[in-house]
Amino acid sequence: MSAAVNVKAMVCEAWGGPESLALKDLALPALGAKDVRIKVHVAGLNFPDTLMITGKYQMKPAFPFAPGMECAGEIIAVGEKVTDVKVGDRVMATTGHGSFAEQVQCPASNVFKIPASMPYEAAAGFPITYGTTYHALVDRGRMKPGEVLLVHGAAGGVGLNAVELGRELGATVIGTVGSDEKAAIVKEYGAAHVINYSTESIKDRVKELTGGNGADVIYDAVGGDAFDQSLRCINWDGRLLVIGFASGRIPEAPANLALIKGCSIVGVFWGAFAAREPEKNRANFAALLALYEHGKLKPHVSQSFALDQVPQAMAALLSRKTTGKVVIKVS
Repeated sequence: MSAAVNVKAMVCEAWGGPESLALKDLALPALGAKDVRIKVHVAGLNFPDTLMITGKYQMKPAFPFAPGMECAGEIIAVGEKVTDVKVGDRVMATTGHGSFAEQVQCPASNVFKIPASMPYEAAAGFPITYGTTYHALVDRGRMKPGEVLLVHGAAGGVGLNAVELGRELGATVIGTVGSDEKAAIVKEYGAAHVINYSTESIKDRVKELTGGNGADVIYDAVGGDAFDQSLRCINWDGRLLVIGFASGRIPEAPANLALIKGCSIVGVFWGAFAAREPEKNRANFAALLALYEHGKLKPHVSQSFALDQVPQAMAALLSRKTTGKVVIKVS
């Protein structure tokens, strides 16, 4: 059994903004029988990390804790009942929290070996956004080739993944962005059309692009006004996937619109799915990593920061100026 250790980490000791985090020693407990300890090379930053430190996320770790929901690195210790991975394996992992640290530990079931061709920087931001998006489009959205996929926040972490995976699943992808600068990367990743919602009506433009039918699947990690417009430009039997609320407003759906559109509003909670159906989740990751190895997926990292720059990284993410993923280079 691996003993408890102290590691350097960006630590949250009370609810607050990014500026409240501090680089300190953090104690990791003794390793559980089914856990692994990972030397973190790179960690991925996600929007929920910024919610977790303010106390606004559904999971509220006990203080003190390090945020950071995912990472890539090397296994340095395994619990006595761990058989699928070993010390020295290159892996990516979902950790819940704790990844903004020199080391992190998590259940071995949350760890995935990465291909030799995959750099840590690409792997660090892979699990949560690709895991969420594959589950959303395939399991919850029943995406079929030839359908129209509308992706809100298409230049962001999950959004760019949705554009890319939608393309691979045979959809005609329409992305929405807040500025013309972001349109180029969304097109590069496979969108047939890009709508700048700051200058165009999403509803009107989607109707125009689809001959009046609307989108078959709508991937909404934004909420707010994007959700409101989505219900007005969804096709018959459309699936509106509720991923999150990056806009800050949790919308309410007029039930009459769901009725007259014959559409479904579908919740997507990948973390709960992964916990409830671990084998199906691992099968999804096998499919995703196969796509990566065949050159079909190209994780996009727009900015990287050092461990002591996590507050600046969070500020960059919250400014909405970033595209794809922001990562933290730990070692």
